[in-house]
Amino acid sequence: MTEQENNKSFDWVYYVLGLFFGILTTSAITLSFGWLLFGGLLGFIFGAVFLKSIVKDRQY
Repeated sequence: MTEQENNKSFDWVYYVLGLFFGILTTSAITLSFGWLLFGGLLGFIFGAVFLKSIVKDRQY
């Protein structure tokens, strides 16, 4: 496995953390199921933006 493939193998962690903490943050505000889904989606998007804009240029 090349170094590039090794770095990409843990991308899913950012998506899962964004989803989890988006739902967790929304649940602290409200417990409505619709808003929990919206918070999870928003956290997932923020995780993707973080991964694509900040982490992609990181040197290991």
